[in-house]
Amino acid sequence: MRIVIIRTGGFAGIERRAELDTCGRPDATHLEALAHKALAPGREPLHPRGVPDGFHYEITVDGRSVHLADPHLTPEQRELIRTVLKEGA
Repeated sequence: MRIVIIRTGGFAGIERRAELDTCGRPDATHLEALAHKALAPGREPLHPRGVPDGFHYEITVDGRSVHLADPHLTPEQRELIRTVLKEGA
């Protein structure tokens, strides 16, 4: 499973992008479960509103995307974002 995270916004407005492929990873099952929960219907508001200078995220999993904004993230979404931005290429 290929997971892509794009983070925009923040005080500096700098975009950050990272990709992570779960194939062959020892934590693949956990990451894939987080990705499925992040994309679950009803998790995404129609027009996500964040806070001033907050981050906005686009999470894409195998071609399916959701748009999210701080501080309206679930714990699963936060963990997935943190992992992909830290370890992704």
